[in-house]
This record gives sequence, C-alpha cells and structure tokens, in this order.
Amino acid sequence: MSSFLSNSTPAVTSRRRLVSQPQLFPVGPQPLEPNMHGPKQVADRGPAPVSMGPGESASQINVHAGATGCPPPCSGVAPAVASAELGAVARCGGNAHHHGVQVRDAETPLVGIARLAASSPSAESARKSEQRPEYFFLPVRSILNKCDSNRVPFEWTINPYRGCEFACKYCYARYTHEYMELDGADFERKIFVKQDAAPLLARDVERKYSYQRAGAEDGRPEHIAIGTATDPYQPAEKEYKVTRACLEELAKREGLSVSVITKSNQIVRDIDVLQRIAARSELSLNITVTTLRTRLARLLEPRAPRPDLRIDAIRQLRQAGLRVGVSASPLIPGITDREGDLEAVAAAVKDAGAEWFFSGVLFLMPSSAKTFIPFVREKFPKLARQYEQWYSRNGYAPEDYRRKIAERVAKIRVKHGFHTRPFEELQRRVQSPQLSLAWNTAA
Repeated sequence: MSSFLSNSTPAVTSRRRLVSQPQLFPVGPQPLEPNMHGPKQVADRGPAPVSMGPGESASQINVHAGATGCPPPCSGVAPAVASAELGAVARCGGNAHHHGVQVRDAETPLVGIARLAASSPSAESARKSEQRPEYFFLPVRSILNKCDSNRVPFEWTINPYRGCEFACKYCYARYTHEYMELDGADFERKIFVKQDAAPLLARDVERKYSYQRAGAEDGRPEHIAIGTATDPYQPAEKEYKVTRACLEELAKREGLSVSVITKSNQIVRDIDVLQRIAARSELSLNITVTTLRTRLARLLEPRAPRPDLRIDAIRQLRQAGLRVGVSASPLIPGITDREGDLEAVAAAVKDAGAEWFFSGVLFLMPSSAKTFIPFVREKFPKLARQYEQWYSRNGYAPEDYRRKIAERVAKIRVKHGFHTRPFEELQRRVQSPQLSLAWNTAA
C-alpha cells in the first residue's frame, strides 16, 4: 500500500490570495484557447491565457516559479535547476516576476525569449502524423547556460530544445514556455529547435567554461549537465540533431566534466561520439526509469519510450564501456511509490549494469499543477484530495514523506551496491585542460 494514502494530513486552512492570482487547483480542467497560427501570432494577441477558477479570466497574468521555487526537473536532476533556467531567461530579457505572479500589459512589446519565439520560423519536418507537434527554429545567443546555485553539483546546463514531445504529465519544465508567453500546455505541442548549436557552444566553452571549478579544493572542472529542462533525445532529435551537434563539439575537447540525462533509448545512436567524449573527459549518462509498469508509464509519460527499451539502452551503453546510472525521479506519491515498485526498478536497472541510482519526490510548480492535478482527478480520483492538501501551499510534498522516501532510496542503494553520481565523487585534481581525469569508484 502506498505510504501516500496511509499518511493522511489535515485539511489545509484557507489563506489570503493576491488579487487576480490564479487558483493553483481549479475545480476542473479548463479549456485551452486554441492557437492555430503558431508562435508568431502570440505577438498580435498578447500572452496565452492562464487556466483560472470557474468564471475567472486572466489573459494578462502568467504564472512562474517564485523566488523560492527550486524544483527537481522531471528527469531527476537535483533541485535549483529551475531557478538557474529562470535566471538565464531573465538575463536575456524575460519579464520580471514576483512571488509566482507576473502581470504584463497587453500593450507592452514582447522582449527577450518571448520576442524571439514569436518571430521563430517554422521548421520543416518529414513527419506526417497529425499528432506531431509544431517545430520552430529558435535563434539563441548562447547554448551554455549558467547555473548559479550551490544546491546543485554543476555549474552549466545545455538544453538543445525548448519544449518536449514526451508530454510527461508531471513535467516541471512547462514554465519555460510561459516565459515565451505561451501556455504551459503548449510545452509538448510547440517544440523550439535552437539554431547554430555547435558554433555557439564552441564560443561559450572558450569564453565561459573553467577547467578549474572556483573554490573547489579538489581541483574539479566545472560540470555541464545536458537535458535539465528538455529531453535531449526527444523525437525532434532524429531530424534536427542539435544534441548530436553539441556532443560533437564537446568531443573535440579534453578535461571536461559532462553528464546527460534522458528518458529515451535514442541515446544509443550516439555511442560513438559518447565514447570519444569519455576517452578525453569525464562523462556520465543518466537514464530515467520511473516505473516498470508499461501501462502506467504510458499514462504518465505518453510519448516516451517504454521502460524496457530504456533498460535495454542502459545495457547497450554499459557494454560500450560508458558509465551509466538511473534516475527514478520523480517518485509520484500514491502512484509510483507502492511497496516493492521502486525496489523492482532498482533491481532491473542494476541487472542491466546501472552503476548508480537516485530518486526524488514529485515537485509541482503552478504551470505543472495545471496539467497534473486535473490528470490526477480524472485518472486517480481517490488521490485528488490528498494531492490538493499536500501541494496547495507550495510545490513540495510534506517533509516527513520526503524523509521516508530518502531513507527508502538509501536502503535500496546499499542493498544493490550503487555508487553516488560520478560528478559528485570526482576527487582527482585537474592540472590543465589537457589532463585526463579518473573517477574514484571505491565509494
């Protein structure tokens, strides 16, 4: 039985709301205003509407992460990545936000990433399915984004796309589309392909990256995490190959510290370039597997590859001599936390060769809650009240529940002999960009 259901909490008391602030948990799913003209039309009609409570309308209010919002991404990266991504957008001209609410005058011109998105040209696609998303070429100034937080073990992120076709119901990263003045529900329907990835990354590494992490006594290089806010191996990668272009650029260098996280078995396509990176730099690969139950995975992660395909990808990557671990994040209360389920995932991926294993409890930002809570009401109605009690105050589950899950994960890691993630255990001092590194795998 799920500890989510067996650990009831008292009803949440009412509290004052900011004027015009959207309800975090509307009574039911609200219809989205259709956008039949692509992102270019956004500049003409103002920002996309936000789902409100019954009878309310807020076409000029966008919900974003507040200053304290630091969610773990859907694919399982440590907290504070979202704050870093928000900061990167803000530095590019994104609108200011305060305590989760942003008000924008309809007459105010679009700026920054919203302006770029509104003028992005359509990208041709060989896919003919009517269910395919719309693709757009997004001109960007940088590929390597700074992560200014001491709560994550890396300094830089690379997200080759904005949006993700996998359409995971719980995905935290929907807020990134709201920064483009698009509704968070468009996250899986409008995919933005970042242009000129390779030359931009070459420039960024030369200008920004340090082979000596600031203040690090162990001499580690700065770490680059690929795929923190979009899956780098979503279907778009088959056509546009932005992730491949970035990896090819990183393969030219020596002494880097790099990780990739994905839900896709498509990563095996790039074994050759991943091997080249691993030969000259530190490389770790993370495959997300949240459940072994295929039907449940299809419900939660509609267009992501099946769990068994991801596990087979782990096996292929390990056979190729690459370092691979597994993220079982997010662990979804009442849905993927049944007794034995997380343990079954750990056993299966260990058998496939996974070297490390981690998991964190679901975090819900407002933009994610607008999709996930109606989904829970429809598919798991018995859990709806508990979710509204737990997540109405903030995006985190209660501390006691999170502590129990952390203890459970710790026991799983001990039982199967999993290591910690490599870029957290790097010990050897880097003397120069040309020096090859070695991992301390005795931990």
